[in-house]
Amino acid sequence: MEPAAPVPTPTPEPTPKPRAEQKEPDVYIVIGADRNASFSAIPFTYFDAAIAGCAEVLSKSSASVDPSTKSVNRNDAIKRAKADSKTYVVWLELSARTMSGTQSNSGADIELEYTVFAPGTAKIVTSGRSYQNSNRAGPIVVSPPTSTGTVYREALLKRAGEDAGGRILRALHLDVPQTN
Repeated sequence: MEPAAPVPTPTPEPTPKPRAEQKEPDVYIVIGADRNASFSAIPFTYFDAAIAGCAEVLSKSSASVDPSTKSVNRNDAIKRAKADSKTYVVWLELSARTMSGTQSNSGADIELEYTVFAPGTAKIVTSGRSYQNSNRAGPIVVSPPTSTGTVYREALLKRAGEDAGGRILRALHLDVPQTN
């Protein structure tokens, strides 16, 4: 008789290292704009540019940022803010106004207005306006030429969105320290 083959003992599998748990952000920010309210036929790409600029700056904070791709009117923004206790809602509006207060179809005078609604209550935390301005370094505003193309206008509106995003960060005390 042959001796029985030794029974292999199972080797314990190495225990997987626990994953570093991702910390839930304390603050959520939803960004939306009413693309259908403007009577001056502002292109949707202008809204996209302003939202992208604002979201880019806000995403540098510890907050989770969700830019909306659909049209959000003021009432929807208020309802969204009241629905959650952690979500700030940034509502953007583009308007083409002239000095006389009348509507204009020229892209040269589009203003970006922002309003931030508080979570749970929808009270206004901060609001303001940001303007297209290619020379924002000083107090003198130099307007771009009025015959600029769509791509140039979108770049200016993105910068206006970035400006609004920076102001919102300061108002919510989510400033990111500069590392220059």
